[in-house]
Amino acid sequence: MKKSALAPLIVFVLASFSSTDNFPAQEYRTLTVADWPLKFVRHDFDAFCYSTYRCAVRYNGFTFADDPDDKLQISSASLGSGYPDNLKASYLGVPNFPMPADVSWRSADGTAHHAEVDIAHIFAGGLIKHNAKREDIAEGVSIANPEIILEVNDRTINVYMRAHIPMKTLQIPGNRYSDYRADLVLAWSKTY
Repeated sequence: MKKSALAPLIVFVLASFSSTDNFPAQEYRTLTVADWPLKFVRHDFDAFCYSTYRCAVRYNGFTFADDPDDKLQISSASLGSGYPDNLKASYLGVPNFPMPADVSWRSADGTAHHAEVDIAHIFAGGLIKHNAKREDIAEGVSIANPEIILEVNDRTINVYMRAHIPMKTLQIPGNRYSDYRADLVLAWSKTY
């Protein structure tokens, strides 16, 4: 292709990406405490299974757990004081909201279960669940996508949110790396 033929093509491509219809401003803005109440348009996700057989969690076209049928997964109690803080999301940037999470598993007693967990319904309104007071949140500091974590624990499904909230003061005096809160907040739970 000749150089002169590229110019109109480049202008056409750039023009098509400048429309706010293609890229809504709220999806790409920086979230700060000035945007109170804190809302999110993307989230990170992961799933964990404890005391289950054949646990499978599918969300946004991906499989997050697909455990064997003949092996009982470890219990959350076996993790000691590290649980539930060990739960972290590793799948980044999921737009709000895909179809419900599809969960199938057998509880520790061998009973088969299936559930659809509607993440959009649990987080209706897109509000970030956190334990920080507005007046304690640092101003002018970006707030990243929150984490949504689905846990299957024997007969119970729990859905948590963790948001990294920048704070004005250190949360652990003397620890310069503790200028934030990242509390794991239980948003929804159901026993089957």
